[in-house]
Amino acid sequence: MTERPRRPVFPRLGLCNRPIWFGLMAALAVLSGLAEVRAQTPDAKAASTDKAISVDKAALIDDIVIGSRVLAEFGVLDGFGHVSARDPANPNHFWMARSLAPALVTADDIMEFDLDGNAVDARGRSLFLERFIHSEIYKARPDVMAVVHTHSPGVIPFTISQVPLRPVFHNAAFLAAGAPVWDIRKDFGETDMLVRNPAIGKSLALTLGDRPVALMRGHGDVAVGPAVKVAVFRAYYTDVNARLQSQAIALGGEVNYLTPGEGAKADAINLQVLDRIWNLWKMRVMSTLAK
Repeated sequence: MTERPRRPVFPRLGLCNRPIWFGLMAALAVLSGLAEVRAQTPDAKAASTDKAISVDKAALIDDIVIGSRVLAEFGVLDGFGHVSARDPANPNHFWMARSLAPALVTADDIMEFDLDGNAVDARGRSLFLERFIHSEIYKARPDVMAVVHTHSPGVIPFTISQVPLRPVFHNAAFLAAGAPVWDIRKDFGETDMLVRNPAIGKSLALTLGDRPVALMRGHGDVAVGPAVKVAVFRAYYTDVNARLQSQAIALGGEVNYLTPGEGAKADAINLQVLDRIWNLWKMRVMSTLAK
């Protein structure tokens, strides 16, 4: 006697069961896709992160180059002075140029430093002696992402007189927070006036405190900010304000300065529209980068 074939456990998926068939196939495809995505996602994310870091680094270096050339263009920097930026991917490192006149800085001149002022890869390149201005401020101020040091001609008189630098117009509103004068001789006696080691840099950082600007007796000033654009803006308008204040004082009579409240409100607006002036400055110096 012939044994009758057993029925399959699952019903046949004939024409009438096509929706079920397609549903199962779709589910299998989705599961297969999810497995593939799960397998690829870590690498894809890592590649995307690496690319973003690379882009951010390139943009940051461009800002340092442009900021250096802008301040040289306007005479705030000459053959001396420097612009730096904290590495956003490694807050314990920062970027600044090798020892070179600001107007000549290119992307290839930018070097990486740790917060002790040591070059990560010097390759025989000469370093700024006063890089400790930057390293010690970054140590003391986690909020600071950029530092500018200038020998601003307009500012120097306020570093050696008893007249405090105060804001006379809205673009320099940040000065309403105060601009203390740091005197190297107070802590270190008679020196060559240079911030040549971490101890001197730390003394300057302590005088700066939580302010955006500090003056340096018989030397210049330092301006800081949450971005290179902001620090450059503050360095430039510190010089402009100093010149205007000197003119106002020369006119005689009482000078009507911005109040702290006016300064805080005006500074907030300036930060919102900063790209307007930055893009103008960038346009002015872009031609010099091709030389």
